[in-house]
Amino acid sequence: MNATDVNNQMETVQDEQWTKVIGPKKGWFDLNLSNLWNYRDLIMLFVKRDFVAFYKQTILGPLWFLLQPLFTTIVFTIIFGRIAKISTDGMPQVLFYMCGIVIWNYFADCLNKTSDTFVSNAGIFGKVYFPRLTVPVSIVITNLITFAIQFLLFLAFLAYFYYAGSDIRPNLWILLTPFLLFQMAALGLGLGILISSLTTKYRDLRYVVGFGVQLWMYATPIVYPMSQIPEKWQWLFAMNPMAAIIETARYAFLGSGSVRPWNLGISFGVTVLILLTGIVLFSRIEKTFMDTV
Repeated sequence: MNATDVNNQMETVQDEQWTKVIGPKKGWFDLNLSNLWNYRDLIMLFVKRDFVAFYKQTILGPLWFLLQPLFTTIVFTIIFGRIAKISTDGMPQVLFYMCGIVIWNYFADCLNKTSDTFVSNAGIFGKVYFPRLTVPVSIVITNLITFAIQFLLFLAFLAYFYYAGSDIRPNLWILLTPFLLFQMAALGLGLGILISSLTTKYRDLRYVVGFGVQLWMYATPIVYPMSQIPEKWQWLFAMNPMAAIIETARYAFLGSGSVRPWNLGISFGVTVLILLTGIVLFSRIEKTFMDTV
């Protein structure tokens, strides 16, 4: 190759107009979240992969999405309703427990699966560039499909008990459901990516997450109503963002309990704080995590 050819190639490179330039992140708050929209097709591919992979090699397939909350509701009804005789504020026990279980399952699945993002995807992360946040976001969307299936099961039971004459009083607070769903997704995503960022250095957290989620469930009014909590401890439960979500959902669909705006406000504030902290830390760790995973 002579000097003329080299000069021609250099001029060609200089004349090219790049549509996108990938560069290193420069600070803690250099998040560039718009990339998530640019890679929306990749997110949907991850969603399809995760959803299909869940039941492709199972005998019952998507029925597992229905059996899990159904069997859990039966167990809770027998143990906490019939044996322990814990109050459900006069609501049918099946509906009371299923409402809490369906909501909790969505949050817990988002948290558990996103908390392993870096470790589980280290292989693909080390080979090709794409916004790492697309993986946990796709998990949240995939779990949303599962939630929709389980939520329809809950609505079917709700309709049955309603027309059977049970004292159920759905009300206009149902309109708040999309907000509650968005908050659960944000909370699960924020905590998940926060823990995922920490597990790149502290592997023990992977084993603590499952146990911690189980303890958190019993610290949330799923098997008992908020009315059973002594007044002096109400402020402590208000710090649990999931407590206000579940209590509000129960009131909206069953007419059980009450809606406390200040609880919802605290819950939303904690959720926003956790989500922002998780995104910032996740963005920071993704630059160097291959050195520690």
